[in-house]
Amino acid sequence: MRILGIETSCDETSAAIVERAGPHDRPELRSLVILSQDVHAVFGGVVPELAARAHLTSIVPVVDKALTDANASFGELTAVAVTHAPGLIGALLAGVSYGKSLAYSLGIPVVAVHHMEGHLFAASLEDPNAEPPFMALLVSGGHTMLIDCPEWGSYELLGGTRDDAAGEAFDKVAKLLGLPYPGGRYVEELAATGDPARFRFKRPMLGGAWKEGQPGYHDVSFSGLKTAVLNAVRGSNDIERDRADIARGFQDALIETLVEKTVRAADERGRSRIVLGGGVACNRTLVAAARDRAASMGATVHSASPRLSTDNAAMIARAGLYRFERGERGELSLNAYATMAIPGLSLPHG
Repeated sequence: MRILGIETSCDETSAAIVERAGPHDRPELRSLVILSQDVHAVFGGVVPELAARAHLTSIVPVVDKALTDANASFGELTAVAVTHAPGLIGALLAGVSYGKSLAYSLGIPVVAVHHMEGHLFAASLEDPNAEPPFMALLVSGGHTMLIDCPEWGSYELLGGTRDDAAGEAFDKVAKLLGLPYPGGRYVEELAATGDPARFRFKRPMLGGAWKEGQPGYHDVSFSGLKTAVLNAVRGSNDIERDRADIARGFQDALIETLVEKTVRAADERGRSRIVLGGGVACNRTLVAAARDRAASMGATVHSASPRLSTDNAAMIARAGLYRFERGERGELSLNAYATMAIPGLSLPHG
């Protein structure tokens, strides 16, 4: 069984082939092609119209390359899995339209995949232990979510961001510090040289009135942290001297908040496995901190490699394989949606 995955939710055009030899075999990643759009760095953020146009010109050669790398042909495909939500609507439509057309021309099914469910599956392509039950922390430019996953397809949202997503906070702080876009890796590199004692920003929503069992206990908020960084930058009389220390203070506060929230949730639900997903999971400092903290409660942390943590079609093909094996099929009327809940996602009980 060979699934072609297509991902165009933002500014990466990606295609991948995932294969499962038999029902009891582990899925195997046969190929992955990711074409990033560097033009957005000029504007300090993704320009939706430019992203959509770039997908239109890139998707055919990207898919062709994925097939070539997998030593596969169109005729050997079992189904086409495509991201249809959430994301930039124009970008999504480029992938959905191509995916539906290709599937129709080949006489095979198209399978709709939720982008964030793809992130839940990403680590399992490389790590056989990244399987349910687990507690998941999904952190990206647009999302920060704590999800309990007792089994594939059954998800409970325990907490999320009340304002800025973690990746968005990294990008905004990078801009304040005069760093390039996207800012995550530049902030991490700069923070590694900073003094952790000079700027100790408040860890948002960790202490004070936030008690276990109260609404919002597992939520996060980074707008106040971002404002604290802004005030530190404006109050500096030597930003060249302070830049690395401010970056360190910001990253320490954000990571400690994410890690503590995740470990609390895992302990509450009795999960001994924690899965990190999304572009911010590329942050090695976050992964290391999560592993150190989780070890203290006897839990393990599983995180995909950077190429499978950022937006990619491998995770879409893997999630699509799961949905296909459940008998799910998309119609030719399949549409794209800028926002949509993960299929099977419920709110906390009680």
